[in-house]
Amino acid sequence: MKKGFTLIELMIVVAILGILAAVAIPKMAGLISRSQEGATKGNLGAVRSSLSIYYADNGGIYPNGPAGDDTTIVQDSLTSGKKYLDAWPPAHAPGHHMAASTVDSLDDSDPQTADPTDEGEWAYVSNSTHRDWGRLMVECYHTDSRGTVWTTY
Repeated sequence: MKKGFTLIELMIVVAILGILAAVAIPKMAGLISRSQEGATKGNLGAVRSSLSIYYADNGGIYPNGPAGDDTTIVQDSLTSGKKYLDAWPPAHAPGHHMAASTVDSLDDSDPQTADPTDEGEWAYVSNSTHRDWGRLMVECYHTDSRGTVWTTY
């Protein structure tokens, strides 16, 4: 008498593996998106920390420039000499925008609505008379995986 598995037993094992794979693959795809979100939120925290150090080093003054100025006023201020940042990190709102390392300078009355283009880049309030002067955010009006709008971080 030979020992081995029957065709039915093998089919049951294959079916169980198929069900497990069908459950696991969507979870893995969500993890990649959440890790990209986490990287952007970490980058936001790092840049905000370097802005705070810049503010302290320069007697209570944030980098400032004209509104809509994409000439990297903030980037140059924080990365020159690598004192505050080695390199400017990318902002990435997965599922909505590609990673972008550009900074849009805002100085309108409300930074939340100052630039409705929703480009997924960094947005920085550069007007020294504005109540949010020195605030950096991700310019994305979509929600992250937890349902929070990106600009509210």
